[in-house]
Amino acid sequence: MAPALPPAERAATERAVATGTLTRPHATLAYSVTGRPGAPLAVHAHGALSSRAHERRAGLFDWAAVGATHRLARYDARGHGESTGRAVPDDYRYASLADDLLALCDHLSPDAPVTAFGASMGTATVLWAALARPERFDRLVLAIPAVAWAAREPRRNGLRAAATLVERRGRSALDAAARISGPPAVLAEVPQYTTEFDLPEPLLPAALRAAAESDLPEPALLRALPHPVLLLAWDTDPLHPLATARTLAAHLPDARLHVSHTLADVRSWGRRAADFLV
Repeated sequence: MAPALPPAERAATERAVATGTLTRPHATLAYSVTGRPGAPLAVHAHGALSSRAHERRAGLFDWAAVGATHRLARYDARGHGESTGRAVPDDYRYASLADDLLALCDHLSPDAPVTAFGASMGTATVLWAALARPERFDRLVLAIPAVAWAAREPRRNGLRAAATLVERRGRSALDAAARISGPPAVLAEVPQYTTEFDLPEPLLPAALRAAAESDLPEPALLRALPHPVLLLAWDTDPLHPLATARTLAAHLPDARLHVSHTLADVRSWGRRAADFLV
């Protein structure tokens, strides 16, 4: 088991020990680093249309326990949160986002492999980055992989329709649609959870169209990845179905899958990830 931190030490590791920006083509990425200075690096990539700030407000994906053994970098994907971007769909395709992740890894840990964390879109970002440069990573922690491959076709249509909705009626119409659909059942007990779209309105259609045209790598390609992988999934969420996680687990050579059916178990993911890294 990863060691539990005393409250005072936990508070110290949770404070940002570094913040900064990284200039990329047509974007500037904002990031923060917490945890033990000088320790190995782990980097977390968030989900589509989210951000570091949204994840904090939502109360999900608390990886603080990782700070007992690692520095943890969290960044806003281009166009999201405090990062900048432009309204060009190709900039937000998963493979393009993977290039940003690799550049951040080179910036923050130029001489040592990195552990990559991802959630939803972040999981796709991590997998495309690991395929492009497998030597850059030592382990992967992949949470709630999104609907993929043949099953993704209806989702593509919905994302394209959402982009058109924003262009015609503004982001408030998309916000209203999200409130009606609500969160998956496993998150119903999270009082502060809300779906938010943490991008400027002019960038939303481009990001939505990029998601419509993107996908996880084909399963056969994943057999080449040598990394130990922890897959974390929940049920009752058609946008992040168990079928995707199970397919990934079947094709990644060194993967273990944990499925949560309750909110309490979802909140154990940080500790499970910390244990996985030691």
